[in-house]
Amino acid sequence: MENDEIHMVYILECNDGTLYTGYTNNLKKRITMHENGKGAKYTRGRGPFQLVFCKSFSSKEEAMHEEYQIKQLSRKQKDKLIKSFTEGHDGR
Repeated sequence: MENDEIHMVYILECNDGTLYTGYTNNLKKRITMHENGKGAKYTRGRGPFQLVFCKSFSSKEEAMHEEYQIKQLSRKQKDKLIKSFTEGHDGR
């Protein structure tokens, strides 16, 4: 069975300066959900958001593994990953 879905890991910077890492297969819809208070419990009331990192994967398993790995990083390590992403190369 062929899987054409794009699986994404993303990091949002919340209005209070905190970071939220998540997984989705529809980034635009998921960000809209966060903006409307229907996303993750953590992001409710913390908008507006800025997308500061996203990476696509061919399988949900790969994306979920990456999400877990990012969530284990310190804030300093996440900032380095985000900086590398915005500069156009992988930071790890």
